[in-house]
Amino acid sequence: MLTTSVLIGIIVPFIGTTAGAACVFLMRGQMNGAVQRILTGFAAGVMVAASIWSLLIPAIEEAPGAGFGKVMPAVIGFWLGILFLLLLDHVTPHLHQFSDCPEGPACKLRSTTLLLLAVTIHNIPEGMAIGVVYASVVSGQSALTISGAFALALGIAIQNFPEGAIISMPLHEQGRSKGRAFLGGVLTGAVEPVGALLMLALAEQISSLMPFFLAFAAGAMLYVVVEELIPEMSEGAHTNAGVLAFSVGFSLMMVLDVVLG
Repeated sequence: MLTTSVLIGIIVPFIGTTAGAACVFLMRGQMNGAVQRILTGFAAGVMVAASIWSLLIPAIEEAPGAGFGKVMPAVIGFWLGILFLLLLDHVTPHLHQFSDCPEGPACKLRSTTLLLLAVTIHNIPEGMAIGVVYASVVSGQSALTISGAFALALGIAIQNFPEGAIISMPLHEQGRSKGRAFLGGVLTGAVEPVGALLMLALAEQISSLMPFFLAFAAGAMLYVVVEELIPEMSEGAHTNAGVLAFSVGFSLMMVLDVVLG
């Protein structure tokens, strides 16, 4: 059921990406490499905390039984999420920040397009996570609350702001107009509300499997963090800035989830 609260939760992360992409109109010159590492580290910290407090812990708490049987749905769902992102990585051509070597199938796409595809892959599990959490709330069979679901949406929106800037500004530096660079950043975030709406549409069908889906979203998000964000935040010298930013993002998301959840 798409109530106003649910719709706001779905749209908020997309607004975060859009606002970040708009930085291309406000900032001049190239984005400093250290700033990019700090922003990437912050985003990674938010995603890790969200995966634990908003997804994995609820997945375990909602599973029936006790002991080994209670934790297995979370383990299985987690691994399915990891393998799903691994598959996407192998079948989708893409290029990560600070890399000159495209991944996935060989193609003749421009580097800017490959960069956009990499971020789009990154955003798919975030949209799914929001949709799964709200679907869990809507189903009425979960201890999750609407404020707890909004905490996840708000946390992802906060980490989407620097992510939008990290995409739009390099696109402009590589020759695209500010308008096209902004649009590119916005489009990478469009998959999030689409993914969230898809999971909400399946809410009734997946209600009994919710622990698996919550853990699935967590596994997919953590795959992105380990495979993409941590290497990027550790690129070059003075990587402690990225680690500190990671800690700030983790702490912020942890506080949001506990206070609003």
